[in-house]
Amino acid sequence: MLLGTVLVLLLLGGGPASAHAALRGADPADGSVVRTAPDAITLTFTESVGLLDDSFRVFDPDNRRVDTGEAGHADGRADTARIKLPAKLGTGTFTVAWRVVSADSHPIAGAFTFSVGTPSATPPALPGTSVENPATGGLFNIGRYLAYLAAALLVGTAAFIAVCRPPDVRPLRRLLLAGWWALAGSTVFLLLLRGPYETGTGPAQALDPSGLTRTLGTRPGLALVARLALLAAAAALLLWQRKALGEGKRPSRAALLTGATLATGLALTWAGAEHASVGIQVPVAMTSTVLHLLAMAVWLGGLASLLTLFYRASVPSRVVGRFSQLAGLSVTVLVVTGVYQSWRGLGSVAALTDTTYGRVLLAKLVAVTLLLLAGARSRRTVTRERTARNVTVEVTSVGTEREARVPEPVGGRAEGAADGLADGRVEGRVEGRAAGTVDTSAGGPPLPGKPRPPAGAALTPAEDAQRRALRRSVLAEVVVSVVVLVLTTVLTGTLPGRAAAEAATAEQSAGLPVASVTNIPFTIGSTNPGVRGVSGKVQVTLDPGRVGDNGLQAVVYGPDGGFVSIPELRISFSLPDQDIGPLDAKVTDRGGYWAADTVNLPLPGTWEMKVTVRVSETDQVSESKPVEIVR
Repeated sequence: MLLGTVLVLLLLGGGPASAHAALRGADPADGSVVRTAPDAITLTFTESVGLLDDSFRVFDPDNRRVDTGEAGHADGRADTARIKLPAKLGTGTFTVAWRVVSADSHPIAGAFTFSVGTPSATPPALPGTSVENPATGGLFNIGRYLAYLAAALLVGTAAFIAVCRPPDVRPLRRLLLAGWWALAGSTVFLLLLRGPYETGTGPAQALDPSGLTRTLGTRPGLALVARLALLAAAAALLLWQRKALGEGKRPSRAALLTGATLATGLALTWAGAEHASVGIQVPVAMTSTVLHLLAMAVWLGGLASLLTLFYRASVPSRVVGRFSQLAGLSVTVLVVTGVYQSWRGLGSVAALTDTTYGRVLLAKLVAVTLLLLAGARSRRTVTRERTARNVTVEVTSVGTEREARVPEPVGGRAEGAADGLADGRVEGRVEGRAAGTVDTSAGGPPLPGKPRPPAGAALTPAEDAQRRALRRSVLAEVVVSVVVLVLTTVLTGTLPGRAAAEAATAEQSAGLPVASVTNIPFTIGSTNPGVRGVSGKVQVTLDPGRVGDNGLQAVVYGPDGGFVSIPELRISFSLPDQDIGPLDAKVTDRGGYWAADTVNLPLPGTWEMKVTVRVSETDQVSESKPVEIVR
């Protein structure tokens, strides 16, 4: 049923994973016109990126692929990507398609154009820039969801056995094995599919040895290999404790310490390759993520364990009470770490509603709230159960009478277990207030005249109703927890709000000489009868768009997007805040485009660029647009 729920949610909520790195700037800039062919193309991103064998594809004006060098990082900076261009590139409009892998393991792609000399009369169409192959992306997402679910089963069940100490752990062995096999299988699946996921190719490429070799050299690939190694150690631990689990014994202290270490290591394989590994406060973020994943696994895996026991064995009230305390601690850790991670991922309150990351986070908060309400209902049911089954008994001891509370198993008595308790302790049974005696021995014979009720005595209608209510409540928690797991996985595949805001407001430089491009539309009505007016736009490129000397190129386009020749173009700059200008750029016609070798803009700020377009002796128009000049 749970697997069916997961698959339904995948089908309803599946889609391309949003990228986590964002393009900060490009040199040459998108849509720019440069005087001479550049030696290389350089991209700058908001975080470190990994390069692929086919990270750049450059096409000439005739849509033929240009022979380029091998992609690398500019000046050793991991947040850049650079490709060398041939010496004789030619003129016209060139198209660049790029693809890299962000530091938190998600591929990103895009395309842009730039022109050398003069733009092509017919701009080439941009190539497809789909981030992922739909089939590969869908399978990869399923693998990630199953890995989260398997980790919750494995870690949570182990924690339930260690902390809650159920008297009979044999029904939970299958959960442990299912969690281990599912996590091992999903990890191998993700490792094989990692190559085509990054390159955007079909699932058939999963068996390509070259792709697997490249994956093993990346951080996400190494994290998956480390997860497999930890799972091998976990298998050895389970084999070591197999006899103890079969006999219902509690694991040894050494086994508990080893298990806790392995669980922490498994959580690190996620934290070290996703959101927490990049951005601000990485050490704190990774610690928070590990604690968040462990708390989630302990809570949700514990719920699955408790539900299994409800249907397979009796559940003493002390076990439910211990899990209630464990769940409360897990919720506290989840709230604290969740608040921190939300702040780190969002960056602002507005991002809650303005970004996809924020909206998914809100949906997760709603699901967690429902989970907490279901948990509160379970605790109320447990409280009523224990209150109903606790009775007052009179114990005669050296002539003194006293009262004692006697808890009974929540799920009723287990067949074949003395007094319904499987841990060898008899916590007291009421045989009748008039008798004035109670058996307090550990497994001893009944007191004279007071035979014990038979093991597996039937529950009263009220007890049976409470038992069924508790089952339903825990089942509801488990179902909602599956939704929480799905939303958690979706969050790991969504661009954080902070990164989105950084990409939107970042300067297009990061120390690289990139250009500022401004498009200014114009319309000129003709004064001559029978002569149509002229409309179009002027594209002005300032290189590098900074304080000091700038190169300027301007191209005039007609309404159809084609190049237009005009008799005169004038461009000037003013800085009203400082009462500077107008400064004439003194552009000259360079045979198809207008340019000025040096335009000095002495101060940073929002300059007003005024463009005057003259198409005849009497017809001209002036338009202005702000231009941001940075230091």
